[in-house]
Amino acid sequence: MAQHIYHPAAFDPSRPVGSYWDATAEPLTVDTPALSGDETCEVAVIGAGYTGLSAALHLARDHGVDVRVLEKAHPGWGASGRNGGFCCLGGTKVSHSTLVKRHGDAEARRFSAAQREAIALVRDLSESEGFDIEAIGDGDIEVAHDKGALRELEATVSHIREVYGLDCTLYRKAELRQAGMVMEGAEAALHLPLGFGLHPMKYARGLAAATVNRGARVHGQSPVEAWQKTDGWHVLSTPGGRLRAKTVIVATNGYTAEDLHPGLAGRVLPALSNVITTRPLTEAEREAQGWTTHTMAYDSRNLLHYFRLLPDGRFLLGARGGVSAAPDGTERMQDDMRKRLVRMFPAWADVEISHFWRGFVCMTADLVPHVARLPDDGSVIHALGYHGNGVAMGTWSGRAAARLAVRDRPDHEIVPAAAGQPLPRFPLPGLRPLYLRGAYVAYWLMDEVL
Repeated sequence: MAQHIYHPAAFDPSRPVGSYWDATAEPLTVDTPALSGDETCEVAVIGAGYTGLSAALHLARDHGVDVRVLEKAHPGWGASGRNGGFCCLGGTKVSHSTLVKRHGDAEARRFSAAQREAIALVRDLSESEGFDIEAIGDGDIEVAHDKGALRELEATVSHIREVYGLDCTLYRKAELRQAGMVMEGAEAALHLPLGFGLHPMKYARGLAAATVNRGARVHGQSPVEAWQKTDGWHVLSTPGGRLRAKTVIVATNGYTAEDLHPGLAGRVLPALSNVITTRPLTEAEREAQGWTTHTMAYDSRNLLHYFRLLPDGRFLLGARGGVSAAPDGTERMQDDMRKRLVRMFPAWADVEISHFWRGFVCMTADLVPHVARLPDDGSVIHALGYHGNGVAMGTWSGRAAARLAVRDRPDHEIVPAAAGQPLPRFPLPGLRPLYLRGAYVAYWLMDEVL
């Protein structure tokens, strides 16, 4: 059995996820049979989320590579089918100024450009491959939850203009109702006109169908149970067979098993994120609260909340947090999420909750995503670590991993230095289990310290 730092139930594909996305996405239109017998390919991808599917799609479509994807459940089963559907800037928990200190101004700007490019890539793939992602909204909104956060938003305006070349709008407290952005405790809100909301599972299944239709083979119900390398070939063993490949791309993000590969052990930190959706709200109910915008939003807390109106009028609220992924903790977290909804949007205190689900975001020790080769084996590429914001960056990272796999140009030309480094280990490995049990605390501490 794969080793994980949370309760094994959270990684059991037989347990229903219970998400609104599962309930409303059309079934997958292509077959993803389990791996059977001994097979060989040029590139094997582990994980059929946005990153793995994007890697396989680009390898097959753009480079004509024989590629197979191994997935323990079905496409989109992990974070790709459970997130809030925010296609926006992100992927890191460090500031632009920190990236400048680490890598220089030019490389920090390359990473910023990659974030913008990632958003465009998601829309381009859905349009060019012909599948619906239920895109909605115009950009994103950051809500200042106190006066200190308001001062930070004021500083952000010039930063966004200087780094991204965009003009954003800062709404003061007195302007929030007219803008349709009223929530308890809000001091201001900053609207950045870049990005959009989408239906995560429709995107995952559309991407999976496009991947298969372009010639890649996706194997569901095929968890990697053993990994060996012999005579230059990686041999990935699943319950139904073995897959040999010259190159392996690891795209398992927060669902990466500790014992998947020695080069990845101790290098990623999953953290729980929780989501609820309400029943559809009437127009009068939305007006009563004063939240009427369909633009995706989040607040300025370290353990942030993210929220948006869905196309049918439901309200989605997500939040980091939770010390246990065991089944007996689910009901308590659902109650906690409802309390958060009422505290933030009191006009909806009596609105029914239709769905609740949980999943893992993936953190790295230096708080940036990583698309790079393992230092001791350049034929193993890892693409992961999006810090709760991987819809766009995960898609971009998959394409970047595909380009690394074909080696058509130097690695540093493909991936900015901020994301192109090998994954560092988390510090103090002996203490790691102590803070992994409360990963949400580590998330806050790392955000403050780094």
